[in-house]
Amino acid sequence: MYPVLLTQLKIQFSTDSRVERMFEVLLDENIDKERKEKAANNLIVLAREDAGAERIFQNNGLNLLMQLIETKKTEMMVSAVRTLAGMCSRHKSRAIAVLHFVGLEKICRIMALENEEIALATSSFFQTILDNFEGVDSKEHRGKDEALVLDTSKDVKMIITHLLEMLIHKDVSGHGRDQALNLLIRNVPRKDLGIKDNTKSLDTIDIGLKKILKVGGQIPELPSCLPLTENTCLTASILLNNLYNDLRCDDERTTFRKICEEYVTSKFDPKNMEKNLHAIQCVSALLQGPFDVGNSVLALPGVMEMMVALCGSEREIDQMVAIEAIIHAASKASRATFIISNGITLLKDIYKKSTNEKIKIRALVGLCKLGSAGGTDYSLRQFSEGSTEKLAKQCRKWLCNQNIDIRTRKWAIEGMAYLTLDADVKDDFVEDEPAMQAMFELSKSADKTILYAVASILVNCTNSYDVKEKIPEMVELAKLSKQHVPEEHPKDKKDFVMVRVKRLIKVGVVSALAVMLKADSAILTEQTKELMARVFLALVEDVRDRGKVVAQGGGKTLLPLALHGTDIGKTKASHALAKIAAVSDPEIAFPGERIYEVVRPLVRLLNTECDGLQNYEALMSLTNLSAKSDKLRLKIIKEKAMPEIECYMFEEHDQIRQAATECMCNMVNCKDVQDRFVAEGNDQLKLLVLLCGEDDVKLQRAAAGAVAMLTASRSELCHKMTRVSVQWLEILQRLCIHDNLEVQHRGLVITFNLMVADKEIAKKLIESELLEILTVISKLENNAKRQVVINTARECLVKAMDYSLIKPTSQPGV
Repeated sequence: MYPVLLTQLKIQFSTDSRVERMFEVLLDENIDKERKEKAANNLIVLAREDAGAERIFQNNGLNLLMQLIETKKTEMMVSAVRTLAGMCSRHKSRAIAVLHFVGLEKICRIMALENEEIALATSSFFQTILDNFEGVDSKEHRGKDEALVLDTSKDVKMIITHLLEMLIHKDVSGHGRDQALNLLIRNVPRKDLGIKDNTKSLDTIDIGLKKILKVGGQIPELPSCLPLTENTCLTASILLNNLYNDLRCDDERTTFRKICEEYVTSKFDPKNMEKNLHAIQCVSALLQGPFDVGNSVLALPGVMEMMVALCGSEREIDQMVAIEAIIHAASKASRATFIISNGITLLKDIYKKSTNEKIKIRALVGLCKLGSAGGTDYSLRQFSEGSTEKLAKQCRKWLCNQNIDIRTRKWAIEGMAYLTLDADVKDDFVEDEPAMQAMFELSKSADKTILYAVASILVNCTNSYDVKEKIPEMVELAKLSKQHVPEEHPKDKKDFVMVRVKRLIKVGVVSALAVMLKADSAILTEQTKELMARVFLALVEDVRDRGKVVAQGGGKTLLPLALHGTDIGKTKASHALAKIAAVSDPEIAFPGERIYEVVRPLVRLLNTECDGLQNYEALMSLTNLSAKSDKLRLKIIKEKAMPEIECYMFEEHDQIRQAATECMCNMVNCKDVQDRFVAEGNDQLKLLVLLCGEDDVKLQRAAAGAVAMLTASRSELCHKMTRVSVQWLEILQRLCIHDNLEVQHRGLVITFNLMVADKEIAKKLIESELLEILTVISKLENNAKRQVVINTARECLVKAMDYSLIKPTSQPGV
């Protein structure tokens, strides 16, 4: 009976039978939805395990998954696609088999469906296959398995070709088109520009640049427009920009520019206004992407004239497209100057006369951008006093108007991104809580094209942009030579900035930034992340605000910014983390495993290319972390921080040297660090001993603490201490008579450790003036404040008596 039961249980719980049962549940129309969802989730989990994926693959699983897809039910389709993705993970030969079985055409048709969840799942499926083919997500193959792995370069090329075809296919949904663009952005341009081969970008430009331009030039209001989402056109601009940046030489860039110029000029047609609009919209797409190419197209004969002519058109769609192009064209000061002299009157007329709010708000943004052409320079205001504030007031009014559609309100944020370069506007904006809340709510919407504008506003309000340091002598010299000297607005001074920062924290800026960072879109560019990192650094500048930032989730949000993005962005985010970790309890600020992820960004700040403040605060935060646990100390060692910490102990700057010594004082609790001090051929212990003799009390306390712990942990370090410097005994005596009780206690602990380690060392100490010092301290009356010092001195004398180096006296108190 038992063997039969055992056999039945084995069959019941075997992977094969589990897979079979799951498919039975999923394909049975009579089973309830809850059981089906559970079976689908179990199948996805099983597919992510190598053994489970192989069982699904071997037991007719692909045919069954295709049946699930054919049901046309969203939940079943998503589960099937995610299971296919799991099967392709970390197994190149199986990924090839799955791709060829399902077929590229079929996968593209699935991604083209009008369902965001299905499009996302299919995009993830594509990405898993591409990661496998590129070696990002594949295990090593050896022996027989290696023979099965085929050359996948043709498959990669075919996938890219199909994705490019999807861009212009009218049956592809907006979500499907967005995912095709995202996949091209992730997989075509080189991630490391050190790699010389940019063939994928060149091939994509050759066969697909015009297709990308067609998507970028779409106008949603026209009947012939392809299905789009709010993010499609900007995502196309990002792809254009990334492709252009991936080019290696002038010839390649010239070819790119010529294709763009030919495409735009070919669309101009006096008899077809729709084509003209498409051409101008393409110019806008280029100006938002590879700006240099957009500028060169803008300079072609007739382009600027067409834009100005469209502004004067009676048709609202013509005005809308032309005004948007002018807004993007004014991104450079030289181009803005041209438009100020040629188009500002036109924009004002449109703003005053148009009854369509879509047109009015775009004209207003054009005026906002032209009004901010002088940047933060107070003396270069383009408009008369008060005009900029009036524009900002109107932008805030539109921003708060819930009756206007999101796409139109987005332009109010664009306008504020330019106007907040003016300090008066910044101050008014942060005081307008409804406007701030409206902006944060819009940043959480499906339209992610406003993320950069929102981040720009926050950078402007916190003054976290880079400001060149003014050297007084150079300023005077510039004035004498009648050169223009930028003037700082009175409200850009530190006191005003700090008030604005506190106001932003109060209205929930940290939570808004956290939501913005969760956007899974190519529109969340590295430049946008850099702006967010700058804002965070400004938010934690005041030590009193750091607890509020942590409470709103700032620590969790900063980690991805510190690990991914531009070098400047990662450094700024790491510095913000250091400021938090230096004064907060790390276990509260970074709960769970997140505390270990903080170490790497902090260690990066120890680089000598970072400034002194960054070095100092990184050392302070590492000191705080290293006090928590041995596991954290081992993580700091693993990130190769020890050589940097040791280097900063030689630093001339007193505070940096003190911070490095304090960090080392905590690190010596770790066995691996103690081994470094025991090893011959280094002066680490000598340096600590000499630092004990410095005049800085905090430095002495840290160095003496480190020596006390080292000598307590290893007797060989006690012997080594007596050899590293001829001054060791003199320094020790100075510690033992120090005015600061903490330093004195550490000196006495070192003395006790040396005496315990070896009788000969104890003899040397007793023969010196230390005996008198110990005797005087031990005879002091019991005192709660000094008791620990008195007790340690008495323990030293007791040890000396144990060695028979001294004899007890009859005097009380000894």
